[in-house]
Amino acid sequence: MCYALLTLWGVVSVVFFLFTILPGDPARMMLDQNESAEQLLAIKKKYGFDQPISKQYVLYLNDLSPISLHSTQAEDYSFRHEDKYTGIVFLTVGQTEVMLKVPYLRESFQKNGKTVSSILAETLPNTVLLATVAIGIALCIGVLLGVISALYVNTWLDRLISVVSTFGMSIPSFFSAILFAWIFGYLLHHYTQLPMTGSLYEVDDYGDGRYLALRNIILPALVLGIRPLSVVIQLMRNSLLEVLSLDYIRTAKAKGMSTTQVIYKHALKNALNPVVTALSGWFASMLAGAVFVEYIFGWNGLGKEIVEALNTLDLPIIMGAVLTIATAFVIVTILVDLIYAYLDPRIKLNE
Repeated sequence: MCYALLTLWGVVSVVFFLFTILPGDPARMMLDQNESAEQLLAIKKKYGFDQPISKQYVLYLNDLSPISLHSTQAEDYSFRHEDKYTGIVFLTVGQTEVMLKVPYLRESFQKNGKTVSSILAETLPNTVLLATVAIGIALCIGVLLGVISALYVNTWLDRLISVVSTFGMSIPSFFSAILFAWIFGYLLHHYTQLPMTGSLYEVDDYGDGRYLALRNIILPALVLGIRPLSVVIQLMRNSLLEVLSLDYIRTAKAKGMSTTQVIYKHALKNALNPVVTALSGWFASMLAGAVFVEYIFGWNGLGKEIVEALNTLDLPIIMGAVLTIATAFVIVTILVDLIYAYLDPRIKLNE
């Protein structure tokens, strides 16, 4: 847990200094270079840009921390305003309040002061759903093909699966997205009935509100799942071949168990360890790797939001998205350790 917190602190520090020092004056970015001296001063005062970098860094950490200090003076940046900080004050010392709150990711530069948290709340679930479906496709098909490849090792079927998986790993996601959208969403649309672009919800043409369009997830999920699918196939094949050569597998076969029983009851669980490792990293990286796939397919997720924020230099959204992805990496890593302990009792967690 300490390593996780140190990792997050390091990411927060890098993100802050990278996007605060390098891009230039954020106040001028917000006003789109059409500012007066009074407007510029007001923006800097509101967002704390008039403070030294060291103090801005402390204020940023204070915004992100679940337990934070806030001034009772309205003119101070850290004044506890309900639009900024949602939480409970449990201690007041002089002109300072100690508050338990939801981390504050600040406001968008370009979306009329809309909070980054609300933007992420709208887009992140779509990306998580897309990544989950893509990982599910990769896991189900990858494990099956990996087992088949291991059972028919060094045959034409094994070589065919190996070639397909290698080809899948070598194709960039953005190229696969364009190819799939053109073939299945345009050329074969009459047969597939799949659109080239679309998100989880679509607006009704007759003004009857939004409706759920689950078919729109098929193509982006397939594209996003191609590379992890290829990795799972190779890992599952090699791991299963190694497990099948162990003594306890030969003992199980000597007792008269069929190949299916041996794999299902003994070999599969132990062979899944490297697969879990790969999928854990892929799932977290998909939150970042889905950027081009979401943008090409018009999927309203975190990746598409990042592209739009980069185009408009909306730094708070970019910073909030990077921190969200980093947090997802840390959480997934912790969950993987727990899954390891379940799959292999020999592995013990540090208490």
